[in-house]
Amino acid sequence: MTTQEVADQLVKWCNEGNEAKCYQELYSPDAVSWEMEADPNDAMAKCEGMQEIQKKGEWWYENFEVHSSKASEPTVADGYFTTRFDMDTTHKPSGQRSKMSELGVYKVKDGKITEERFFYQNGEQQ
Repeated sequence: MTTQEVADQLVKWCNEGNEAKCYQELYSPDAVSWEMEADPNDAMAKCEGMQEIQKKGEWWYENFEVHSSKASEPTVADGYFTTRFDMDTTHKPSGQRSKMSELGVYKVKDGKITEERFFYQNGEQQ
């Protein structure tokens, strides 16, 4: 698959609520995931390999109820693409509902996602 095809498929499946299929079909087994605003000592700051990435996904769904999520059309440049995610979630432990946006930046090699990085703002808006 080309980078454009991978990007288009990821956006389509995310918007259908089928993120698990993305991980099964589009990711390299040794992909790396980065949370840019995370505490560097947090185990979720950097996840290496699909087993760790899947654990991060399980943690997310255990801790957040997703009311809505929308991925934008991707922007592709060579072996990279980015998409914006707009989410309305409730943090289950606190009951706090919030809306947020994040950018996902993906690296594609040999038709598979090998790296993802998420950029978002924690805390107060600047």
